Amino acid sequence: MNHTTRVYDSILELLPNEDNPSPLVRVRKLNPVPDDFTLYAKLEWMNPFGSVKDRAAWFLLRSLEESGELGDGGTGARRGIVEPTSGNTGISLALLAAVRGYPMLAVVPNKVPLEKKVLLKMVGADLEVVSDELCPSPGMGEGSINLAKTYAKAQGDRWAMPNQYENEANVEAHFATTGPEIWRQTGGAITHLFLSLGTCGTVTGLGRFLRGKKPGVKIVAVQPTEGHDIPGLRNVAQLEVSKLFDPSLIDEILEIDHELAYTRALELSRTEGLLAGPSSGLIYEGARRVIERDRAGYGVMIFPDNSFKYTSNFTRHVPALAAGVEPGTGGKR
Repeated sequence: MNHTTRVYDSILELLPNEDNPSPLVRVRKLNPVPDDFTLYAKLEWMNPFGSVKDRAAWFLLRSLEESGELGDGGTGARRGIVEPTSGNTGISLALLAAVRGYPMLAVVPNKVPLEKKVLLKMVGADLEVVSDELCPSPGMGEGSINLAKTYAKAQGDRWAMPNQYENEANVEAHFATTGPEIWRQTGGAITHLFLSLGTCGTVTGLGRFLRGKKPGVKIVAVQPTEGHDIPGLRNVAQLEVSKLFDPSLIDEILEIDHELAYTRALELSRTEGLLAGPSSGLIYEGARRVIERDRAGYGVMIFPDNSFKYTSNFTRHVPALAAGVEPGTGGKR
């Protein structure tokens, strides 16, 4: 592979690492004090399959391969992958599975946007859509997580489950790639890291790496208010479902009204040219509040994915976006 000429033999060679990092882009116009607080967005939608979950999905799949869990189970056919997902992990896993030759079954909560469910089918995954919250609570017998576990247990000769909520490979992905990338890209100058909470692989892996390099780095997690519809995100009340959450690594958790996720994402698009998804909008709002308080520093925001998979959600939260999209309806926003 040659990252200079950008010519590759396989899509897998585009997966991010320290030598091929996702980009940092400086945020200036929406930074309250740009001269005193340097702020960057790490654009994870620039990864080959479109989100931060490319990292975890690759490490999860490799952990199954290395453990032998994707062998044929004595049936003469290779096991497939079954995983509960709000979309991004499933999309990344399905594409990786296609390259490696495994079937993929994604167990998806019904509230996941239609765009993501269609994309999962487009990239080759079979879907099991369940009546579930976006962030299933622990112990929900009909939840997507428990249903996927049931498939893996009852049909173990057919399916293997990487389990992004418990598998340390999820953490290792960010310790081995995202952390070294940020350290190198900022020259060690980072003072603040802003990100959201989901499976918690990102915050735990990055927290461990950055604290090992610079114990004073502030890790700020942003959570949405309860009742939100931001796929993949959880607030602390829902984090018992993840075995990867380590609160000792987090300095501060900010709760942000989930409606701001959509309006701030639009501002990022219209002002900074960043096609941010709702989770990125939420993270930016958290960073903005910390910057107004701390006034000085060097911050990096993890922007998990872009807006393309959430257009139906955006039009629901910002109805004016739907105006003018049909002939004769007017074009003013």
